[in-house]
Amino acid sequence: MSLRYTDAQMHALMEALCQRYSYDFRDYSLPSQRRRLNQAIERFHCTDLPALQKLVLDDPAAFDKLLQILTVPVTQMFRDPAFFRALREHVVPVLKTYPSPTIWVAGCCTGEEALSLAIVLQEEGLLERSTIYATDINPQALATAARGVYPLHRMADYGDNYLAAGGLGQLAEYYTVEHATAHFQQRLLDSINFADHSLSTDSVFIETQLILCRNVLIYFNKTLQERALGLFQDSLCHRGFLGLGSKESTHFTSFAADFEPLPGPEKLYRKRAQSHAVSHYAGRHDHARNET
Repeated sequence: MSLRYTDAQMHALMEALCQRYSYDFRDYSLPSQRRRLNQAIERFHCTDLPALQKLVLDDPAAFDKLLQILTVPVTQMFRDPAFFRALREHVVPVLKTYPSPTIWVAGCCTGEEALSLAIVLQEEGLLERSTIYATDINPQALATAARGVYPLHRMADYGDNYLAAGGLGQLAEYYTVEHATAHFQQRLLDSINFADHSLSTDSVFIETQLILCRNVLIYFNKTLQERALGLFQDSLCHRGFLGLGSKESTHFTSFAADFEPLPGPEKLYRKRAQSHAVSHYAGRHDHARNET
């Protein structure tokens, strides 16, 4: 199916969604938007983009379905196992020096990343005194994350990832099986605070020692990437840590000098010491739209 529409039509749709539903996708990557909108047009059996726009503006239930497409709800437990090994080696020893570490998992999707982190903290004796905030803009994804129930057929791959990531036991020790689903332990879920937060429109809400935002920035354009990094820079404490996805980096951004990469190919960074307390977010992001 050949789908032809202009960038201006995409911008008009995103502007309309922002005004109608207060979800701001205006600074998401255009290629990513186009791929997702192509899927939506076909899935909703619309003739073109204006028809899709009319449908989702007139029908909130249709918009809820579109939201599942636009927010790219794809993740897995212990994704990129080497990253979690590096987390144990370089970050956990520093977190242990804090009486009550606070961690933010931004763009948590359906919760697998936050749950993986909770397991690492449990095995390192840190979970009981740590606070994890896991945020996303997709209410359905957050509801799934809070339940901690996933298809059992995924556990074989997740278990392999867990072992490759330096797991100290077996992943099956952390869930029970009911009707072809894996139910993760409530004590793990109780350690995670799931909440709505938008990197497009919301502000810093907590000081943290570690932020994980992996495979999220790749869906943003340059403006929104800068805004998100500004939020992270302001949220992190002195010498805090930032973890990004394998295809993401602070290089070639205005925050490149604010973060030093840790040893190894994993995208782990540490906030550099600052000689002043001026907010980088306030100074560099006055252009950001819809600030709350």
